[in-house]
Amino acid sequence: MNLATTEIKAFVPARDFELSKRYYRDLGFEIPWSSDDLAYLHAGNASFLLQKFYNREHAGNFMMHLLVEDVEAWWRHVIAQQLVERYGVRAEPPEDRPWAIRDFTLTDPTGVLWRIGQNIPSSETTP
Repeated sequence: MNLATTEIKAFVPARDFELSKRYYRDLGFEIPWSSDDLAYLHAGNASFLLQKFYNREHAGNFMMHLLVEDVEAWWRHVIAQQLVERYGVRAEPPEDRPWAIRDFTLTDPTGVLWRIGQNIPSSETTP
């Protein structure tokens, strides 16, 4: 039995589809394909589908995790692009987490929480 997979994508909700597409472009994603209610976004090897769909409870409980090579570079980009000021979103600076990730949080215009981070050496030693 061959259970090989090639990819998994989340359908990320967008309350204002056009605003969300601009936001994600400014965040660093490319949009090679878009229709009236669905867009394919990617940055490097990471991708997702942005959908013109909004349910407050769903969006407020939706979370994405993006693992990157240089979290500080992504954070500097968020600051340089003035995403908080321009889009009225929330962001918290990078912090080391006990699960061996340094990440920051960013909430998109729809309310989707993103954790953008990189792996760091664990503080625990393995035998």
